[in-house]
Amino acid sequence: MPHLDGKTAIVTGAARGSGEAIARRLVADGAGVVLVDLLDDLGAAVAEDLGDRARYLHGDITEEADWAAAIALAQSAFGPLTTLVNNAAIIHIAPIEHTSIEDYARVSRVNEMGTFLGMRSVIEPMRENGGGSIVNISSIDGHHAAGGTSAYCASKFAVRGLTKVGALELGRYGIRVNSVNPAIGSNEMVEPFVPDIAKMRALQEKHDPPPIGRRGRVEDVAGTVAFLASDDSAFYTGADFDLDGGITAGMKVKGPIPGSPT
Repeated sequence: MPHLDGKTAIVTGAARGSGEAIARRLVADGAGVVLVDLLDDLGAAVAEDLGDRARYLHGDITEEADWAAAIALAQSAFGPLTTLVNNAAIIHIAPIEHTSIEDYARVSRVNEMGTFLGMRSVIEPMRENGGGSIVNISSIDGHHAAGGTSAYCASKFAVRGLTKVGALELGRYGIRVNSVNPAIGSNEMVEPFVPDIAKMRALQEKHDPPPIGRRGRVEDVAGTVAFLASDDSAFYTGADFDLDGGITAGMKVKGPIPGSPT
């Protein structure tokens, strides 16, 4: 288990799903964590359950002022900022011809620009503190296209690109930047577009599991992030961690594009 005593982290999208699991794991391993989200009731409840090593902050990752507030809270509550986990994201599922400019721009603004702002915002405090670890949560859709996800897919490709540029630019300051690319999605995020997503994923795990024999879990994401937040990963930067149980070793497209005529 990574030792994160003395680490101070910001985790975005931490009120539920992968973000919640990440926050819980980082606290369990000894870090102090600021949970940033827009879902105040859920986020505050998670932070309260985690105790003294967690704080919740209502924050919009597309607003520079909210990033400044998150950093200030993290450093006043727990000490020098060492870790940023850019996890918050949204999705829009529709064929390209049924995706509006507004749909595309909304996803890009949150997933891509929000990640960019987070990275940019933590450079100065991490540089002043002698370094740190930025973990960007992308997706297997960030290097293998999935029908019906033009905006999401493009944004997750962008997250991987930002990761690699960040690694090149920030290594001199001791700041590492890596991306985690899960095949694990939040049911809550997808349900507005695919109401039976939980049932579909359960059937997929039963009848067509990944090579490793099961679907991924949010705890898998959390464990990978904890490693990247720890000093055990000190020589990793600019790397892609494909957290998919081997799916992308032989990726194949199945079924119609959601929302397309059959």
